[in-house]
Amino acid sequence: MSMTDILKAEDINKALEAFKGAESFDYKKFFAMVGLKGKTADDVKKAFKVLDVDQSGFIEEDELKFVLKGFSKNGRDLTDAETKAFLKAGDKDGDGKIGIDEFAVLVAES
Repeated sequence: MSMTDILKAEDINKALEAFKGAESFDYKKFFAMVGLKGKTADDVKKAFKVLDVDQSGFIEEDELKFVLKGFSKNGRDLTDAETKAFLKAGDKDGDGKIGIDEFAVLVAES
């Protein structure tokens, strides 16, 4: 499964273009722009599984750095600062990774 099975390719491309510059990533705006916020809980879970590259049940910091590539292979890598800010926003229980429930909360906040 890929993100384009869940979201529209044109929405993904517009969002990636909007956040092309380094230090400009805002997950709330990004999730809203790609249309993830309006999706069902099941679709959000599917998106999480695409981003959970190693299928560990969590999105770890090293996977977060490449999160935009999960939406499109043309996505840029997040900077270290963006990655740490994203992890801090999503890691509600302080275990150093984002679980599926934490990801759903992130999407709902957008």
